[in-house]
Amino acid sequence: MIEIQDNQGGHVESLHIWRLDQRSFRMDVAFDERPRSLETWQTETNAALVVNGGYFSIENESYVPDGLTIVAGKTFGRSFAGFGGMLAIDESGTELRWLVEKPYDPDERFQAALQSFPVLVQPGGQLGFGAERENYARARRTVIGQDRAGRILFIVAPQGYFTLHELSIYLTGSDLHLDIAVNLDGGGSTGILVANPHEIIPSKVLLPFVILVYAR
Repeated sequence: MIEIQDNQGGHVESLHIWRLDQRSFRMDVAFDERPRSLETWQTETNAALVVNGGYFSIENESYVPDGLTIVAGKTFGRSFAGFGGMLAIDESGTELRWLVEKPYDPDERFQAALQSFPVLVQPGGQLGFGAERENYARARRTVIGQDRAGRILFIVAPQGYFTLHELSIYLTGSDLHLDIAVNLDGGGSTGILVANPHEIIPSKVLLPFVILVYAR
């Protein structure tokens, strides 16, 4: 955990970070039209780690993903075009991609996938959310990243200090060696649960989509 202080030395945020070596862990995506708590998702899937996914909408009392989601090879939603990022999972492992640089191809075969936005760190460790897009909105944040060694990182800022531009600056300039990082759903959705030893940052809403992590 990294404690964030303002210019006056006051505590403003606690940045919780989990860094996963793909040789030891594998990832998956789960979805259900009946949203669940992190605890229920973990109990039902027996995952080692559960984290909230991307944005979703409610249409005719049904939950649908904003962007493309793939669960057990079945596709839900429509891919973002020209923006956003994608968590792509197949037999070879997990890849985080920028859809501007590497768009989704319907002929690709993924076991699971999830899209979200914006990209906070562009491939190569470049600033992904510039000052021209700053709207000064502060909120709880969940981020998924991939570092230069191919490890997957989950980064949670639960106290609502960062704007997207500020978080983009922080991550790009950090010593996490991020190659790419994508913002997941934040605000009330932000939440993560580690099964053992038990640790939880609870989401404030029930979640229809989650990312799951299992030990290999």
